[in-house]
Amino acid sequence: MAEERRGSWFGFGFCGFGQALGSGRGRQVHSPEPLQTPGEDVCRVSASWSYTAFVTRGGRLELSGSAGCAAGGCRDAWASEALLVVLRAGPGRGAGTELQAWAPGSALSGEPLWAHTVGPEAEGEDAPGGEPQAGALPLLPGARAYVSPRPPFYSPLAPELRARRLELGAEHALLLDEAGQVFSWGQGRHGQLGHGTLEAELEPRPLEALQGVPMAEVAAGGWHSVCVSETGDIYIWGWNESGQLALPSRSLAEVGKTAAGEASGPKEDGSDVRTAEGESGGLAPFIAIQPFPALLDLPPGTDAVKASCGSRHTAVVTRTGELYTWGWGKYGQLGHEDTSSLDRPRRVEYFVDKRLQVRAVSCGPWNTYVYAVEKAEG
Repeated sequence: MAEERRGSWFGFGFCGFGQALGSGRGRQVHSPEPLQTPGEDVCRVSASWSYTAFVTRGGRLELSGSAGCAAGGCRDAWASEALLVVLRAGPGRGAGTELQAWAPGSALSGEPLWAHTVGPEAEGEDAPGGEPQAGALPLLPGARAYVSPRPPFYSPLAPELRARRLELGAEHALLLDEAGQVFSWGQGRHGQLGHGTLEAELEPRPLEALQGVPMAEVAAGGWHSVCVSETGDIYIWGWNESGQLALPSRSLAEVGKTAAGEASGPKEDGSDVRTAEGESGGLAPFIAIQPFPALLDLPPGTDAVKASCGSRHTAVVTRTGELYTWGWGKYGQLGHEDTSSLDRPRRVEYFVDKRLQVRAVSCGPWNTYVYAVEKAEG
């Protein structure tokens, strides 16, 4: 039987601040390139707009981009423009694990902006090692609270919410519980909460449209949301400005030299459907907002297992190790060797051509990181 080799991380998209995308400062990377960091040792990647945090299996944290430094004793890191949140060994012997929030440019020196000791019952969970995957943060070990780049920075979860994953968008949060049920809260003006309205929700509210369909994965973009069911189906909702919902969008129609028409108004189901004049002169519908989960079809026989969202792009990993991307592509963040935006899923051929199997994907706002392995010849 063929033995699987250890894989590597690849990056593509915006790297104007010198993020480790394999190409150096001031460039866009249009096709996947191996990371400049020791990619085979990296187990966690969290990207903000101007910098990226890498955590290695040995617990080393490295920052690349507008913020740059390295530190040891780290289990997880979560990057945002306002805060760098790190789970690391507390100061002093026997101090346990501490959640620390730093200004990204602080180089992790001096005192953190704030710190919170993690309970001993959670210290053994989710340590670095094993196959790369999405980090636990912003959900804290023990799944009883989460962190946010805006006040309140530390927010407890209701005891009845037994979370296994939590994702933050620009203005909303998604939670996946142990039973596979999805909850959302925050601002809803772009339909990103999935409740069929554009209203905000102050507290976690279950998505009624997904009741009875156990989910295995959730991902939050800037203003859109994705989840993957246990059977590999993709559900997606929110803002479709750049085609990130894999639905016809106005911005892509305008790029295609079509003339925007008048809005036809919201449909009875709540989606915001507009029209544009196509090249043939007929009216082609486009969707600006989809405020409830819609089933997205990949090619027949293709099941999704992982998903990640950027500001306005979406990436999905299939059970067979293929990567599909769509949405905003201005900086090459879709990985298709150009800067076209797409309103439908398209397979990233680089990994197919290199005989690589994608295992993990982590989107920054304007770029994408992918972990892939190559099977040994058997």
